[in-house]
Amino acid sequence: MILMFKFFYFFLFFCLFQVAIPAIAQRYGTAMGIRFGNSELSRTVGLSVQQRVLERVTLEAILQSDFSRNTNFSLLAERHRPIISKRFNYYYGGGIGFGKEESFIKNEETMQIDHTYGNSTVGVDLIAGVELTVANAVISLDYKPNINLAGRSEFYRGQVGISARTVLVKSKEQKKKQRQRQKAKRSGKKQTVKPFSDLFKKK
Repeated sequence: MILMFKFFYFFLFFCLFQVAIPAIAQRYGTAMGIRFGNSELSRTVGLSVQQRVLERVTLEAILQSDFSRNTNFSLLAERHRPIISKRFNYYYGGGIGFGKEESFIKNEETMQIDHTYGNSTVGVDLIAGVELTVANAVISLDYKPNINLAGRSEFYRGQVGISARTVLVKSKEQKKKQRQRQKAKRSGKKQTVKPFSDLFKKK
């Protein structure tokens, strides 16, 4: 936990340093990388993939595991807001989470804790964090609570996460491809639609 706080202070200093100096940064369309998660129960390592679907909205898929008794998959929709510039923003959102998790049930009569693992769980994931995009790298710090719906005794669990992703598709490239597809659709419709006067022409 001490290491997590040290990294947080380093991340905060790095963000302020990047904002203070002129830098060229690319907004991303698609980014993929690793995510480190830390909670009271376990530390996890996983894969994070973000895809921009609207101007300030992304979808993020997170697969993470402690390689022992806890493995989770989350699919989140996230809304981004710039703090100082488009390359430094905060985001929030939510989605659904699935997993195989351990669970702790307190027995009030015997004053014991029953420990089980391998439980299939379903829950609601929320997320809030800050994100910095510099060149081809996206670095983020977030808090991701999970509200259990089925499969686990604990109703609520929280996790702090640090992600480092590589930009696979830049925002400009994604928008350019979208314009090309829209243009191709429009040109295709123009070719297939015949003038009304053609109905009266003799063949």
